[in-house]
Amino acid sequence: MYPLLDLFLNYLAVEKGLSRNTLEAYSRDLGKYLSFMETLGIDGPGGIRPPDVASFLAFLKDSDIAPRSRARALSAVRMFHRFLLIESRSDHNPASLIEAPKTIGRLPAVLSFREVDALLAATCGTAPGDLRDRAMLELLYATGLRVSELVALKTREINMNAGFLLAFGKGGKERLVPIGESANASLEVYLTGVRPKLDRRGDNEYLFISRLGAPMTRQAFWNIIKKRARQAGITKEISPHTLRHSFATHLLENGADLRSVQLMLGHADLSTTQIYTHITRERLKRIHQESHPRG
Repeated sequence: MYPLLDLFLNYLAVEKGLSRNTLEAYSRDLGKYLSFMETLGIDGPGGIRPPDVASFLAFLKDSDIAPRSRARALSAVRMFHRFLLIESRSDHNPASLIEAPKTIGRLPAVLSFREVDALLAATCGTAPGDLRDRAMLELLYATGLRVSELVALKTREINMNAGFLLAFGKGGKERLVPIGESANASLEVYLTGVRPKLDRRGDNEYLFISRLGAPMTRQAFWNIIKKRARQAGITKEISPHTLRHSFATHLLENGADLRSVQLMLGHADLSTTQIYTHITRERLKRIHQESHPRG
């Protein structure tokens, strides 16, 4: 069945334009699925029945896989069998009627305005690393980019005069996002005083580069934000995505409409953006409880 998996992944990459990270997730989940089917003695999709799919989910549960991850795996299995059905590689979809594991919706972690200020203040030094880190953090908070979009930015995709950048999101979809004055100023300092020293050969097209002159990686930036959070005295768990969540939440709290936030985040579906309305409602409830005499 593995050649069929390769065919499916190629379809997702070429026809659906899914990102490499998404493809890797599908590959891992379906690799486990096919391996499990082999242990049941099943060597073709036609031999898989609904109880076999249910057994796979039970196996994942027994392996202490979280409900959210099990639900994702089931979604991958459903898509795989739907693809085989469409391509006439199978005559049924054994996963179509399997119920997804119940998941508890978790609201993403968000920084307060004060915590964002403290995080940015942690880069107040004048060393090249400080100025670069400040530009990256300012830009991430100002635009709500995904970390993958941030590190993939090219210098040509930034228009300082217009105050916009061109981001390429999931599936290669592009969108224009405003930068804002503060991030624009930090970028100007980085581009004129720091980046030329890091790009010694002058041939690196990426906007943010390491002290060795290589393109910044997601993991490297993850380490940067962890370090700066410690310096800022922020004790909550923080990741690059935390600034994306904070960007959206703070916009809504200050009166931005949901549709505009959706466009800036690059969400294909408005329902994905609506989680941030729950965050703002939760925050209002907490303020009421803490501040009202009868809260």
